[in-house]
Amino acid sequence: MAVLLKGLGDEGRVALTCAMRDSGRVMEWDLPGPVVDKHSTGGIGDCVSLLLAPALACCGAYVPMISGRGLGHTGGTLDKLEAIPGFRTGLSEDALRAQVAEIRCAIVAASADLAPADKRLYAIRDVTGTVESIDLITASILSKKLAAGLEALVLDVKCGSGAFMKTPERAEALARALVATAQGAGCMTSALITDMSQPLATAAGNALEVIEVMETLTGTSVNAALWDLTAALGGEVLALAGLAADAEDGSGRIEQALESGAAAEWFGRMVAAQGGPADFVERWPDRLPSAPVVMEVPALDDGYVAAIDGEALGHAVVHLGGGRLREGDRINPSVGLSDLAGLGEETGAGVPLAMVHAATDEAARAAVAAVQAAYRIGTSAEEPPLILKRIA
Repeated sequence: MAVLLKGLGDEGRVALTCAMRDSGRVMEWDLPGPVVDKHSTGGIGDCVSLLLAPALACCGAYVPMISGRGLGHTGGTLDKLEAIPGFRTGLSEDALRAQVAEIRCAIVAASADLAPADKRLYAIRDVTGTVESIDLITASILSKKLAAGLEALVLDVKCGSGAFMKTPERAEALARALVATAQGAGCMTSALITDMSQPLATAAGNALEVIEVMETLTGTSVNAALWDLTAALGGEVLALAGLAADAEDGSGRIEQALESGAAAEWFGRMVAAQGGPADFVERWPDRLPSAPVVMEVPALDDGYVAAIDGEALGHAVVHLGGGRLREGDRINPSVGLSDLAGLGEETGAGVPLAMVHAATDEAARAAVAAVQAAYRIGTSAEEPPLILKRIA
């Protein structure tokens, strides 16, 4: 509570972060290239990690990506990957080291001995009313990332209706705290503040987001927002790690990895190494689960999509079974939303705003009403820029 009310300042925040990092095992690497990672503060349809990790590996970086599960209304990278049959996110340290050395990328859950102090503090922040403290958020995020032994880190701080930070001011305050603290702890870091006033992908839900990732990786139907943000974040971290002359050069290298199909090939190798199908890149439409009920969400008015309540969309996915209402809940990987209309799109009464994928008719109808309530139709609208600000 004292941290929430008084703040720590830059020096105190670095001290807390390093102490939490050092409360458990801190990994050290002996690899022929830089060890890097990316962290997103969470949003709707944010499946960039699945594109970025293999693309960075193509460019010579080593990526031991420690990821999380869904939290509140936002989706989790681990849950998305576990929609792939057989995919294992819980690797031993030896298995993680061997995979990163061989394939250069792995996306895994944090082990119990990685920043254990964070788990203790995280568990009491809710009951003590200190969830909103930027100092505590910063130390929580960075203690786990820095314990992975990173040389460079890029942060994606989301801002808007689908993010935890709803306003540009809060998002910038968090981004500046994260960058200053990580740099103070000895890790080269920059941050992009990115728009989350609408879902990043046109899907929200675990298997549905993996489909959009595979369409982009294989070039069958490229999502421009996913592509552009992957290239921007990847360019930042390649420049920080000395694998590119600057962020622009790095972005070009990431785009080449995506465009050539090399990133798709690397993703397939990672999936196979972590227990998924060896032919996933070739046969992904047959390998992912699908929901038994698919229902249109008709718009209620004529006009343009003027605003989207991203948090409401996230809660709709959770209530379909695509997220957790309580810790330990089982996730249904097949449910969610697809074909989501974006800001500025013209629509009309009866025109689909999205498709609901559900386990039952009753759940589908409830989700249809929730999605309709999350969309505001107006007489005009503009699509906001994807990247709002860079913090270095």
